[in-house]
Amino acid sequence: MAERRGGVRRYRFAEGPAALALRVPEVLDSQYGTHVWPCAVVLAQYLWAHRRSLPGKRVLEVGAGTGLPGLVAAKCGAAVTLSDGEERPRCLRNCRRSCRLNGLPQLPVLGLTWGRAAPQLLSLPPVDIILGSDVFFDPKDFEDILTTVYFLLEKNPHAQFWTTYQVRSADWSIEALLCKWKLKSIHIPLHSFSADKEHLASSSLPGRHTIEMMIISLARSDGT
Repeated sequence: MAERRGGVRRYRFAEGPAALALRVPEVLDSQYGTHVWPCAVVLAQYLWAHRRSLPGKRVLEVGAGTGLPGLVAAKCGAAVTLSDGEERPRCLRNCRRSCRLNGLPQLPVLGLTWGRAAPQLLSLPPVDIILGSDVFFDPKDFEDILTTVYFLLEKNPHAQFWTTYQVRSADWSIEALLCKWKLKSIHIPLHSFSADKEHLASSSLPGRHTIEMMIISLARSDGT
């Protein structure tokens, strides 16, 4: 089945000679990961705000979609691996195209499915930061996501999971699952990294969507 045509969306972080400009291809497709969602722009803004801490960091983006946050991290000096579901070949192809458009053809793009102990997951190199934007989209996937995150954090105890999510229902929560998997979360206010705006990175996103950010890490043995 042929992919439907889309376009290339441009994002610009800051102004002047120190600005970072990126181009992200979007495909009009039913697969979620073929276009940029509001959460991705917010997470990318967080990375940009913390760009001085990124050189040399080992970063894995899960559910990368078009890869905007991971591309920002790579442009800021991190060693980045992008990943999305191995059952989404169109999404993975578009992610690779996004890398090429931004002069990063060397970035690894892996098929990595949440909750599955596949060879790609087991053979991942060490990571310092895991990224995920809008991965908490469907409640049926929440435990698979946190199972994968827990596995990665157990292998990399000092790593953190930086994630943004859109508030879609007051009934959706991951608190019980965090407790089950011995994880803890810290809420990051959007105003702390200048993301409490309707328009970021010279784009129309995130618009009026309610976006939140948190950092998830392993809880200590005393539960803190």
